[in-house]
Amino acid sequence: MNSQTKSYLRSLEGEFGESTNAIRLELNKFEEAGMLKADVKGNKKVYQANTKHPLFEDIHSIIKKYIGIDRVIEQIIGKVGQLEKVYLIGDYAKGVDGGIIDFLLVGNHFNYDYIANMTGIAEKKIDRKIRFLYMNPDEFVGQVPTAEAGLLLWES
Repeated sequence: MNSQTKSYLRSLEGEFGESTNAIRLELNKFEEAGMLKADVKGNKKVYQANTKHPLFEDIHSIIKKYIGIDRVIEQIIGKVGQLEKVYLIGDYAKGVDGGIIDFLLVGNHFNYDYIANMTGIAEKKIDRKIRFLYMNPDEFVGQVPTAEAGLLLWES
């Protein structure tokens, strides 16, 4: 989800529950195809999505659709209030499927009833729990999530 996320082999082993050999083979294939960039830091090879790959945007879009984030945003933007920004935060922003999708909504005059109703509909469609954190623009000043902690999904 987050193109800024970096991982190394051992961290992926725990996340996917697969052997390091199986993961290494797949990482090598993605690296050879140019879909991953790899840097050596100390004795670790660190992988990151190659955002300059010609298929990156298409693959990223497919992942968002699979997770259902695109549908959640489309469902709420117009009627949610005076929305200025939407961030993906939490596990999904770090590239981990924790089963709960956390959003930070920045704006004013939120329609909480509408958000709750749409959240229920979206949760059924994507089979995941959705949570929201709300901030007005004044509270948000200085709180911009970092690339590893938050991913800007929408901005007015």
